[in-house]
Amino acid sequence: MKHSGETTFASWRSYWDFERSVRRELRYIHSEETQDFLDAVLASSRGREVDLPAGRTFWRAQLGNDWRRTGDEPTDEEVPCAHPRARMTPLPDRASDGRANPRGIPCLYLATSKETAMSEVRPWIGSYVSVGQFRTTRPLAIVNCTAERPTTPLHLEEPDASGRSEAVWAHIDRAFAEPTTRSDDAADYVPTQIIAELFKRAGLDGIAYRSNFGGGFNLALFDLAGAELVNCGLFEVDAMQPSFKEADQFYFISDMSRG
Repeated sequence: MKHSGETTFASWRSYWDFERSVRRELRYIHSEETQDFLDAVLASSRGREVDLPAGRTFWRAQLGNDWRRTGDEPTDEEVPCAHPRARMTPLPDRASDGRANPRGIPCLYLATSKETAMSEVRPWIGSYVSVGQFRTTRPLAIVNCTAERPTTPLHLEEPDASGRSEAVWAHIDRAFAEPTTRSDDAADYVPTQIIAELFKRAGLDGIAYRSNFGGGFNLALFDLAGAELVNCGLFEVDAMQPSFKEADQFYFISDMSRG
């Protein structure tokens, strides 16, 4: 079936429709609606491209640590130290599923600050986190998913083309920012993996999106050589400060006014 070649989004809900389709209906052979959505994503991404020059610095964190001796003798004490260089970059042939990469195809995930990088690996109090500073090795063309993100991208009526695009890109940004866990279903990653591969095939170098932890941003590079490790240190988590907001009212089992 030929698709219509649409370059604007059919609805402000287009990302949600795409997500449902590739997770629950057709994943590898795309429907006409899915292909139209991807065409619109690629067309509208051109206005969201940013050029990162060589030499820009970012951060990457990995849970855990290595060990080093305090001296040259076998009996000298061993103390925690940062992971070695090889451990701070993805393994080329053993990548697990991520928001921007399928299993077996690695992607280099970075953050704009070491605090954001550490938060993304979700450490616990008392744990060690190895944190590396990376530097871009060449100019990179990045799709910025974060621009003009509305606070609540919901509409009671269908907006104009600009409003539809703004809402869809906000939903894309939010989907990439959703934290990954070992208990996730691999199908949860499929929608963003397809979008990432769309950009990769178009010759782009990566994606920028918001972090759900604090006010930082994340960067996913398709080429592992797009940034190199320049230094690495070890941090121990000594405190965590979660913040909560009420999402719904309390319900009551009994009348609290009665003794």
